[in-house]
Amino acid sequence: MKEEIKLRTDVELGVVPTHAKFVGGLVPGDDGRLPRDEKGEFVIAAAMQDLIERSRVKIASAQVSAFPGTDPEEYPALIARLREMGLKVHLVIMVGGVDPMDPKDEDATVAQLLPTITMAKEQGIEHLASTSIEQWMQEGAKPKKGKEYDQALAQVVKVHARAFREAGLADSKVQAWHVEFLRPVEFQTFTTLKHLWQFITAVNAEIGQPFFKCLVDAAHCGDSGVDLPTNVDLLRGIVSGDGLGIMHASALTTRGCLSTDDGWVKGMISAAAQTGHLKQVFVEMFHHEDDALAGLREAVEGHGVDTRDGRDYTQVVADGVEEMARVLNNLGSRGFLPES
Repeated sequence: MKEEIKLRTDVELGVVPTHAKFVGGLVPGDDGRLPRDEKGEFVIAAAMQDLIERSRVKIASAQVSAFPGTDPEEYPALIARLREMGLKVHLVIMVGGVDPMDPKDEDATVAQLLPTITMAKEQGIEHLASTSIEQWMQEGAKPKKGKEYDQALAQVVKVHARAFREAGLADSKVQAWHVEFLRPVEFQTFTTLKHLWQFITAVNAEIGQPFFKCLVDAAHCGDSGVDLPTNVDLLRGIVSGDGLGIMHASALTTRGCLSTDDGWVKGMISAAAQTGHLKQVFVEMFHHEDDALAGLREAVEGHGVDTRDGRDYTQVVADGVEEMARVLNNLGSRGFLPES
């Protein structure tokens, strides 16, 4: 029998099941249905069940990508299945083929955001997330600076404030909308924690409450070109402005096993813990052969390296969850986190 590891802090420790792939796992097929295995089970549900059975640590939650255009019965069914496993479910609002910074795409962007938000409200989801401040891997895109940046920032604030109001989020069970910046190459403009915080500050001022939060992914901080001490200083400023949300424990560049990280995950998690405002940590790893990420592997040297070292991905993620539980427990032992 496996020896259990008890998480001794009140931090919510979950998983982003991207290790089960976007193509063949998270992305719906042409019929709008989510991928299923040979037994008829959702691929993502099967992956989480396998992970739960192998993990020595109790996994609290799953943060699942939700794509527009999916059959409306699919996500409620998947959410119900994950909840049967004892998991809290969070949703990532996926947007594609539109540029949130372009006023011409405003209606189309909002149209992609609203269905997932509406479904989340109906399902009692408490936390939403997205990378909806810029178009992913936009061909020919260049960094916006100066006046162009100011205009882009104002437009993404307008888009998200509009979605917030039109969806009636202020009167829902949704507690926060966590927004994530991405590394250079994936994004061109909102590529640092500083840029993200500027957006969060502006959109919260627009709606009059601190509803939007910074989703801080250690991998993107590490790949942003900004050093760790500067990111830590930014994080502390974000905390003081009530802007810290979910944190992703994910290794820079490879996005694989946490053993390939160069101190960013523990550095950022520890810094957040020491502020007293670390509430949610999600382990996130990508499959090195996921078809959806082929373009990123071609564009970024070191991305897509096979970091399994003889294990399958379920075990790699289970090991990552165990490592993060040890980190959180020891932060508690050192007095940086309240022990439960």
